[in-house]
Amino acid sequence: MERTEIESKLTDLLVDELGIERDDIRADATFEEDLDVDSLGVVELLMALEDNFGVKIPDEEAEQITTVGEAIDLVEKKLNA
Repeated sequence: MERTEIESKLTDLLVDELGIERDDIRADATFEEDLDVDSLGVVELLMALEDNFGVKIPDEEAEQITTVGEAIDLVEKKLNA
């Protein structure tokens, strides 16, 4: 799967699942500070990523994700492993 497709799906999830404005979503946007997503929201997002992309994200890796770009990178790495 191409990075742009991953980014598009992740953006759709953020809009649909967490109600974030599409215009606010950038690769360098932090979940907690820029997008106002609390830790529970991040967990929900990671579960949605696992379901939508068919990947497993261990807690150790999930704790390292703070930006949209890092989430895209992780999913891309998992899909290409």
